[in-house]
Order: sequence, then structure tokens, then C-alpha cells
Amino acid sequence: MAKNYAAVAVQRTELVSISDGVATVEIAPAAGGALASYRWWRDGSAVDWLRPAGPAAISRRDAGAMASFPLVPYSNRIRDGRFEFAGRPIQLPTGPDDPHHEHGHGWRRPWTVVSHEASTIVLRHRHAADSWPWSYEAEQEISLAEGRLCMTIAVRNLSDAPMPAGFGLHPYFPSTPWTHVQAPVSGMWETDTEILPTRHVLPPVGADPSIGFDVSEVDFDTVFTGWARQARISWPEYGRQLDIEAEAPLDFLVLYTPPGEPFFCAEPVSNITDAFNRMGDEEIDAGGIVLAPGQKQSASVRFTPSLVI
Repeated sequence: MAKNYAAVAVQRTELVSISDGVATVEIAPAAGGALASYRWWRDGSAVDWLRPAGPAAISRRDAGAMASFPLVPYSNRIRDGRFEFAGRPIQLPTGPDDPHHEHGHGWRRPWTVVSHEASTIVLRHRHAADSWPWSYEAEQEISLAEGRLCMTIAVRNLSDAPMPAGFGLHPYFPSTPWTHVQAPVSGMWETDTEILPTRHVLPPVGADPSIGFDVSEVDFDTVFTGWARQARISWPEYGRQLDIEAEAPLDFLVLYTPPGEPFFCAEPVSNITDAFNRMGDEEIDAGGIVLAPGQKQSASVRFTPSLVI
């Protein structure tokens, strides 16, 4: 028994928490600055608004198995980890399990707690130039108010040259047989077998997020464009719903709905997949940002839960 108690004690040291009396958020700074849980308590029972991380994910600091993790300095994939910017070829590390250096650095590195109050925490990650030849700083401010969660993410260019950038959040939500998503969009990117964009098209008939769809009936790993920066997720069998509201430049929504899994993702992001290889194409909006030396870009995402029974 002593061994088991010790394991639990080690696990808990991986987490810090904030609470406003209605909701509690657990954060794992060492696991890519990820959230481990976001829950309400009702009559002694947990209502999880994000997929909670299990003990194994926490102990191995696995950001991809957490409730949500930050996307910096870009969202999604860069084809073969390679692009050119200002005449300079960039090659990021790739491998069989990560051929396109997915989601950048933030989720791979520990973050530092800058400040921690009862209902607010600020985390920071600093990147020193390497294969990504720009130094930058990223921050997350995570706060609770009356049960609502607000996450503000920011990126600042610390180098002496302009830096391409993108950012966003990668939250995981519980998926049930009746989970429903509605989000106003105007288009989407078809992809190849590498989940890289090939053609911009209208949303699919019968599964248009603007009209709404049941998660169990679709198979998306898709960037949607023309997003109004609002979405509603409902779990009608439990009488629960969650409204998401994002700020510019988080103008794209990635929906990931793997069949048969107890989770799905709805990711507010600032760029399409492989954006840095498409920033020179004036016919499309890739969403890539260029930060001048010292420049900072930030945006907030608010999650507002409600019980509708």
C-alpha cells in the first residue's frame, strides 16, 4: 500500500490547480503547459467539460493525452517539416512518428508558472533559436469566473528578424452517442493521405458544421474556414452544453472526430495546415502571421458551460 500512496503523491506534484468555487481546472506545466481537467462539481459528482487526463498520462507527462494543450508557434502540420521564409530554407526535425513536425514546440516542452492565484494562473515557455531559427516567448493565462474558463495565449518574437507564427488551442471533449456540434463556417480544406491540404471546398452536405452534426456520424480531421469564432457543443442525453467563443486571429476551426473514440477535438487556431508553405499564395487565406522583432500577438478563447435540464 505504501508504494501505491507514493505513486499517487508523485502524480499530484505534476499538477497545479485553480478554482472559483464552481469549477476547477488542473494544469500540468511540465506536460507542455497542458490542462489535465476542467470540471464542475454537482452533488459530489464531477461534470467534465473536457476529456480528463488519466493517471498514466499525467505521470508520463503526455500532453497529447491531456484535456487540452497549447499550439505554438503554429497549428497542425508543416509538410515534411520544411518551408522557406524570407529566402531562408527551414528544416524542422521529423521522424517516422512525426513526419511533419506537428503542432510546433509548446506541447513538447515544460512551461514555467509565472504567477498562480486562486482562480488564475499564468504559464510561460521560452524557445531559444535552433532548427526553428527564431527565439520567441509564449504565455498562457488560464482563469475561471463563475464556472467559465478563459484561456489567453500569446506569442512574442524575441529574435532580431521577422518570424512566421501561428497559435491556438487543442482541446479534447467527451464524445457520446448523441454529442452534437454546431459552428458557423463557410468552407473547408480537403486533404491527402498525410492530412495535408489539397483543395478548398464547401462544407459537406449532411455534415455541415454551420447546420450542425452528431459527432458519432462523421469522420473529420479537417480545417474549416470562414469560422465565425463561435461554436456550441451539446450532450443532450445529459442536458449539458458548452459555448465556445474565440477572438481574432483564431479564424479557423479544426474538427477531429476519430470514429469509435470517447473524445473529439474542436480547435480554435490562427492558421490552416501547412500555412507557411502557402503564405505566398494571394488566392487563399492561409492565416499565417508575421511578427516583427519584439511584436506580440494574442487571443482569448472562452468556454461557457451550462446545464439545460
